[in-house]
Amino acid sequence: QLQLVESGGGVVQPGGSLRLSCAASGFRFDYFAIGWFRQAPGKEREGVSCISSRGGITNYADSVKGRFTISRDNVENTVYLQMDSLKPEDTGVYYCAANTKSFRCYNDFTDADFTSWGQGTQVTVSS
Repeated sequence: QLQLVESGGGVVQPGGSLRLSCAASGFRFDYFAIGWFRQAPGKEREGVSCISSRGGITNYADSVKGRFTISRDNVENTVYLQMDSLKPEDTGVYYCAANTKSFRCYNDFTDADFTSWGQGTQVTVSS
């Protein structure tokens, strides 16, 4: 059974950092692209970043470019999202998701491309 479990969320001051993890099990993790998404209160879910199956291609939302870094460890079946220089507008529930139909990470990726989702982890950026 495919499972994705996020961790690493918390409360941080503006300018701070957090590292999110997404641990996967139950499928051939190294075959598929993985994405990170977030949803702020009262807003639609938006794509944050994605990474291709072997990590060679990454894409980011304009709002996080230069501040967030996605990576993956296909031995540990884990994807990471390093978030630096955090801003209050980064607050939300962060979800990881697997695109079990493709190994690719497209630069115009959306949540419609991703078929399996974790339960989410809360990130709050506040002074």
